[in-house]
Amino acid sequence: MEWLINLFTTTDSVAHIALLYAIVIAVGVFLGKIKIGGISLGVTFVLFAGIAAGHIGFTAPTNILSFIQDFGLILFVFMIGLQVGPGFFESFRKGGVTLNALSAAMILLNIIVMFICYYVFFDTSNPENLPMMVGTLYGAVTNTPGLGAANEALTTVFSNGNVPQIASGYACAYPLGVLGIIGATIAVKYICRIKLDKEEHQLSLEEEVNTAVKPHFMHIKVTNSYLEDRTIAQVHEFLNRDFVCTRILHEGHVSTPKGGSRLHIGDLLFVVCAEDDAEPIIAFIGPEIEVDWKKQDEPMISKRILVTRSSINGKTLGQMHFPSVYGVNVTRVTRQGMELFASPSLALQVGDRIMVVGPTDSVNRVASVMGNSIKRLEAPNIATIFVGIMLGILFGSLPVAIHGIPVPLKLGIAGGPLIIAILIGRYGYKMRLVTYTTSSANMMLREIGLVLFLASVGVKAGNGFWDTVVQGDGLKYVYTGFLITVIPILIIGTIARLKYKFNYFTIMGMLAGTCTDPPALAYANSVCSKDAPAIGYSTVYPLSMFLRIFTAQIIVLFFCGM
Repeated sequence: MEWLINLFTTTDSVAHIALLYAIVIAVGVFLGKIKIGGISLGVTFVLFAGIAAGHIGFTAPTNILSFIQDFGLILFVFMIGLQVGPGFFESFRKGGVTLNALSAAMILLNIIVMFICYYVFFDTSNPENLPMMVGTLYGAVTNTPGLGAANEALTTVFSNGNVPQIASGYACAYPLGVLGIIGATIAVKYICRIKLDKEEHQLSLEEEVNTAVKPHFMHIKVTNSYLEDRTIAQVHEFLNRDFVCTRILHEGHVSTPKGGSRLHIGDLLFVVCAEDDAEPIIAFIGPEIEVDWKKQDEPMISKRILVTRSSINGKTLGQMHFPSVYGVNVTRVTRQGMELFASPSLALQVGDRIMVVGPTDSVNRVASVMGNSIKRLEAPNIATIFVGIMLGILFGSLPVAIHGIPVPLKLGIAGGPLIIAILIGRYGYKMRLVTYTTSSANMMLREIGLVLFLASVGVKAGNGFWDTVVQGDGLKYVYTGFLITVIPILIIGTIARLKYKFNYFTIMGMLAGTCTDPPALAYANSVCSKDAPAIGYSTVYPLSMFLRIFTAQIIVLFFCGM
């Protein structure tokens, strides 16, 4: 039995350290699946398991814990950046600008309420109280990356090694933070006197209106004498409507048309357009008819082709010259579940699916050029990930001297990799970097980074957790955290409804996304049959995640270092 005792007590052995993380993470993950009232804490329970392990002395050398904590944080925020990067800038379009503005205002309100609570309830002469309130803030809004960013910034401010274990404040505020987000969102419904069935009906009406932007397929016959010997490009210019003519039947011969292809009376066309444009196109060109393309001399096929060849990454549709070189047309591109219009300026990325129409041999040739190999996408692009992490660490280490701050401002190992990951996710193809990673691979790497970070923080905080929380200001962290959670949600949720007239389910998603809180989104999805909550969540999530991490560093460097 001595070998077993040594395994648990020899803290500097590799086996002991591996065993520590295995036990803490496994216990935390399993306990995190327990639901109370339909709500669970998820992998965040790893933090509590780590605190328990640290409290009973089941620990590891501090330098090892710090390394694993920081590496886990880097991996976690970088994979988040890669995930949100492609949609980060697009999220500001249309109504997304207002939603993101409301989200930013709520983040600012969280910080303001935190400072009010700090000055009202705590002894401001104690230098550790403000850092602990920062931990409470990020527990209240259930944002773990913000906790990591604040932790990392504190190591710069407290260079003597006596870094406050702000995870204690985070742990106190987190459980009520999860409940508070959902409870305050429900309170907004009663404050604004919202009826859920009316909100669902309104979403249904909006869906009917928005069907005009969906692709519409039709066969039409050229009957307008004005079009005799006119090119398709000329028809485009005259109509000023977006449509793609994928096949043309002229005197029994089927061909793939190009911009310079000429039309003649009696030609049969297969046209793809928006539903809103269908009626004017029919009125100008000719009526809809039934056509059996399979009986023609050169049958056409439609095929979705997967872009997997890295040499295609970053090339635009116009550069590929599909109609002239391959004799096919590309009607649309699917990227991360979104249908994109196949404009000549659209740059292809690895992982895109393109809809190609043309003769069988030509379509198969395009498939060969594009790669069309699912196996190539199953392996994550490790080189891109670590090149990005390297650039992120270098970028985050750049010192920026600001007057009034005792130490230079740095984005650190949280902010730097996050920003670089967002930029690589959005523009990496221009540098020929293949940024595609399967959702499962991204989630796996992200979760590994998160649990390593949480376990490390928990074990380090566990030693003094009892004195700090139970015998100290633990109760204050709980109720101040609850105020930080609830007050901004009630204010922003009410404004979003009464002033900007957003649908309540969109507001629910926006509030959950601003707190980056999956349990709140899960609750919103459970009470709504539409995808409005998910849309609201995804619209504000990228900017919210960035602001949570960035403001964590700013608060610590500006105020905790003074």
